[in-house]
Amino acid sequence: MADTYLGPKSPCLYTFPFTFSPFSGASPRSLSFSLMASNCSSTTHQPSLLVFSGGTAFNCVVEELKKLTTRVAHVLPVSDDGGSTAEIVRVLGGPAVGDIRSRCLRLSDQSTSEARAVRILLGHRLPLDSPRAKSEWYEIVEGSHELWQGVSKPYRETIRAFLAYFQDQILRRSDEAFCFSNGSIGNFFFAGARIFFQSLDAAIFLFSRVSDIPAESFVLPVISTNERLTLGCELWDGTVIRGQNEISHPTHGSMQPIDKDASSAPALPSRIKRVFYMSSEGSNLLHEVFPTVNPTVLEQLRSVDCIVFGMGSLFTSICPSLVLLGVGETISLRSCPKVLLLNGTHDRETSGFSASCFVTAITDALNRTYGDYHNCLTNPPNKYINTLLVPKNGLISVDIESLCSQGIFNVVTVDSIHDPKVGVLFDPKSLIQALSNLLTDEWA
Repeated sequence: MADTYLGPKSPCLYTFPFTFSPFSGASPRSLSFSLMASNCSSTTHQPSLLVFSGGTAFNCVVEELKKLTTRVAHVLPVSDDGGSTAEIVRVLGGPAVGDIRSRCLRLSDQSTSEARAVRILLGHRLPLDSPRAKSEWYEIVEGSHELWQGVSKPYRETIRAFLAYFQDQILRRSDEAFCFSNGSIGNFFFAGARIFFQSLDAAIFLFSRVSDIPAESFVLPVISTNERLTLGCELWDGTVIRGQNEISHPTHGSMQPIDKDASSAPALPSRIKRVFYMSSEGSNLLHEVFPTVNPTVLEQLRSVDCIVFGMGSLFTSICPSLVLLGVGETISLRSCPKVLLLNGTHDRETSGFSASCFVTAITDALNRTYGDYHNCLTNPPNKYINTLLVPKNGLISVDIESLCSQGIFNVVTVDSIHDPKVGVLFDPKSLIQALSNLLTDEWA
């Protein structure tokens, strides 16, 4: 390991790349990170958005969105329990960071060859074959892999330090054999940073600076925690399903890449009634728990120019961020555009849904309709959604009369593209233009 030293201790003075090692002996809490440290005066004329989404579907429009504005708060769940994220959580515990890592990489700088090299490194996945995956991992953590080409010494030492710390933490759990199959190097780096700092926010800050995302863009976990979170759902027939992956894309413990083709997953026995958080510890794993929303999410909700409910898995990507106390209350008080981006195809969670069914599900989540009756709200749908953007030729029925009965009258059709694997998607340029037009009309 290279010689190590600490960078300056004021968060406003951090300039990447800097060399830093978790093995230097410094206390994790001796570094204070500020997500709001950068001066964003040059971008204050841009509109500000908050987007609720998961780690996959909205990624396809992130690059185009940056052309409209970089003042975006991306709010993501931390309950994903599939793929390499599941293996990290199984062995080391803590929240799931896969969706956050995915969004940070999509936002990362690509303007220089080194920025692209860092992005490729942190976006790399190991082979599915377990022995090959482990061998390649050792090449990466030892610094001999070709992925390090183009990465300068300061970046290399910073990234390697946290990869090595991640490896050290695995070796300390001698009773748990870690499977590197299909592992994400970005997830390993993220987990190493989170464990060292004992702070999810600090890990996000470090990853954001290493991957060089725009300083005025925020990637926010909807729950800021260092603990494991488990998502559950209740179906209308009374069935309870434990685990995000089991709800949306059952893999039965396989490390194979998740196939998100809607036709690949068996149908649910009944529609989903609600999602909620479940205990991850103790003997009663069906016990419902009530984590606290990240206060920065509420701060952003109070101030942004537009709130967007992104496309993607409705009940496992969007609703986990909406059922938390304070989210519905805050959104209902805003008079800004509140936009639902309708999916182009059905999936396991929304089979048979029309557009108004999506609106109802989001309303029920924000009202916590089927949760503890002491914390339920009774707001109508148009308190949460006032505009619907629909992909042209989408397979989800747009039932205008039902939407009007919900108080939603602004329905805009947007050009689409067809992906042979996932079906109808928004054309990114057309979608961002539609959002731009909406915000222009709002400001006129």
